[in-house]
Amino acid sequence: MGTSGKLADVFPAQPDGRVRNSFRFLPLSLCIAAALPVHAQGLDDDWRLCPLEDAVPPFLDAPEPVGTPADRENLPTDIAGDALDASESASTVFQGNVELTRGDQFLGTDQLTYDSETGTYVAEGSVRYQDSGMRILAERAHGDQETDRHTIEDLRYQLIERRGNGGAEKIELQGEQGLLLGSTYSTCPPSERGWELRADRIDIDTEEGLAVARQASIRIGKVPVLYVPWLMFPIDDRRRTGLLWPSIRLSGRNGFDYEQPVYLNLAPNYDATLSPRIMTERGAMLGAEFRWLYRGGRGILEGAWMPTDKLPENEPERYAGSRTPPTDDRGTFKFNATHALWGNWRAQANLGWVSDPHYLEDFSNSQYGMSAWNIRSALGVYGRGRYWDAGVMADHNQLADYTLTERNLRYDRMPRGYLNWAQPVGDWFEAGINAEAVKFQHDVRDEGSRLDLKPYLAMPLEGPSWYVTPKLAWRYTAWQLDDALAAANGGEDSPTRSLPITSLDAGLFFDRQVEIAGESFLNTLEPRIYYLNVPYEDQAGLPRFDTNPMTFSWGQLFRDNRFTGPDRQIDANQLTTAVTTRLISEEDGRERLAASIGQIHYFEDSRVTLNRNQAPLERGRSAWVADVGVAPGDRWTINASYQWDPKERREDLISLRTRYLVGDTGVVNLGYRYRRNLAEQVDFSFLYPVSRDWSLVGRYYYSLDQRKLIESIGGVQWESCCMAVRLVARRYIRHRSGELDDSLRFEIELKGLGSAGQKSGELLRRAILGYERDDLYLVPPSSLDSDSFDSSLDPIP
Repeated sequence: MGTSGKLADVFPAQPDGRVRNSFRFLPLSLCIAAALPVHAQGLDDDWRLCPLEDAVPPFLDAPEPVGTPADRENLPTDIAGDALDASESASTVFQGNVELTRGDQFLGTDQLTYDSETGTYVAEGSVRYQDSGMRILAERAHGDQETDRHTIEDLRYQLIERRGNGGAEKIELQGEQGLLLGSTYSTCPPSERGWELRADRIDIDTEEGLAVARQASIRIGKVPVLYVPWLMFPIDDRRRTGLLWPSIRLSGRNGFDYEQPVYLNLAPNYDATLSPRIMTERGAMLGAEFRWLYRGGRGILEGAWMPTDKLPENEPERYAGSRTPPTDDRGTFKFNATHALWGNWRAQANLGWVSDPHYLEDFSNSQYGMSAWNIRSALGVYGRGRYWDAGVMADHNQLADYTLTERNLRYDRMPRGYLNWAQPVGDWFEAGINAEAVKFQHDVRDEGSRLDLKPYLAMPLEGPSWYVTPKLAWRYTAWQLDDALAAANGGEDSPTRSLPITSLDAGLFFDRQVEIAGESFLNTLEPRIYYLNVPYEDQAGLPRFDTNPMTFSWGQLFRDNRFTGPDRQIDANQLTTAVTTRLISEEDGRERLAASIGQIHYFEDSRVTLNRNQAPLERGRSAWVADVGVAPGDRWTINASYQWDPKERREDLISLRTRYLVGDTGVVNLGYRYRRNLAEQVDFSFLYPVSRDWSLVGRYYYSLDQRKLIESIGGVQWESCCMAVRLVARRYIRHRSGELDDSLRFEIELKGLGSAGQKSGELLRRAILGYERDDLYLVPPSSLDSDSFDSSLDPIP
């Protein structure tokens, strides 16, 4: 395949013999992009159910794309064909396997006619275009190079970089302006056209990056479900001011609930979003978000304001007798920002506020979203190096639970400074210090300050199958109390505590090869001891600012304090003995079994308690702590924890969690948890695929000790390659009022386009562990994201 020497007469050659920029490529990729009002959406959708089918199959005669679209203007255009007919006129005809290539672009056709005097051309017969982003197949293309007018007829396209395909009856271009007639778009394969977006006419402006669709409709199957007479949308990655996808809900409390976000593109490095919201049963609300980004940091400021909420009027019994009823003006505020300072230091702020303690419950339909009982705001400067981390900060707590009082709030730390340093010293030792200075403030409780210093020296020794780490620490803590708090704690306003902490941590590693049921394993045996000695010092007169008991668990066997915070340091003369064994598959390296058991032996009574009324910890043995994790196959996972008190001859804790993976997408979870004097609960959840497209979802979460339902979910979902439909019924207990609430969610998701109805994916992901295969959590994820209000587990009594 080649061209004759007459090619140079029509397309003058450059000194290197190649024809450069002699023929302007049709800007088809820009035209097709204009047919996609879902630009840049659907990147995270699940396409596992999609067949390997393209609307436009790969062109076997097309070369691999070279370079990027940005390189095209600087690259040559090569033309080749089986035959060239250059007559006495200005018309030149390329026939048979005509190919034009430039960088990542390829244009192939059966025949190309070009008039060098008028600049007109006609490409006929199997017009094929390909670049790094898409493939296009058309019947005919013609145009005028001089006036930059182009027409492409009867075309189909297939996106390459992201999923999507469609077609158009005709595309007309002139310069940066264009017109598409009878265009379609879908992420579904041609053989399973679950949904399709159609538009009778789309006017495009590639210079502005905008398009206007007229008479647009969305069809599910062959049935039109949404009609839009006029719609403006972007066709490239540039951010623009305009409307975002609305949110539509329906509930008995809010009525018809419509929220329409409006995006404001203010500058390249900052923007804003306004979100007016109408709730027919409650009134109007305005939300706003402002974001910024610069070389040294980023931030987000967001809030919502509702001038008049009719909910207290509609449900007066909910607020009867409340110490803090809702105000007329209700709202929330959040600020999160970080800024790089110098070296390893940064400034960070995370601030939050709500108008009243009822706000989180009244504006959330999530059981987990309402569990935050306080809102913590923090502001500080933080640093981190190879051997140290430090910070100076302040925080404040706001009450967000109307069932509690201000006295339940934790102390504000105004300010707090801390330093943690640990570094090897020579070849044998490690030295370090944990230091903290805090001033505690509270609106209704007594106040004071505290300095805590804990330097230590350790000698970590280890070999291939053993380790021994003796450690000596000294803890010095000093308080400065106001008069009222000093009087309540024995009359001393500057108490101190100083005592040594000695520990020894040692362990051995044994391993052997075993064969079980024909499979080879590496079996380990890992005995461990931990000795702790801390002398007794009377701490009954010391204040309690931020100290609580830790939950007894496997990790507690190897800590030097059973309390959080420095207000209490246990006295101890105790020895922990523990052993762990593992079975590790030699075929794939997976841990099939991990079993651990341990216990603390108290040689003396531990007399330090949180308050004078609490009984000391008597000498003897602690509860046995056992943890077992088993993975008998690729689909089963079983985890169990058990605590047995030999003195009282009773269980303190029983926890059982099992998970079974069904097929490629399904999962079944069963959990049981019992903690003496606190809770006994059972949790069963599942995603069960009935067929390739249909699956059942459900959860039953029940409190056995209170004989009360916590949450139940039941639903059905249908999912195909490019579309999903979910119908989910839910009943859950409201965290504060204890009332049961019901909801019915219906959602239609068009993958790559968006969804209509109440979104159920996040609800099911939180309720069903492993709902998404990439998220096989053993602990339920919180519905609050990382920027949400900080909530502590328990208030201070």
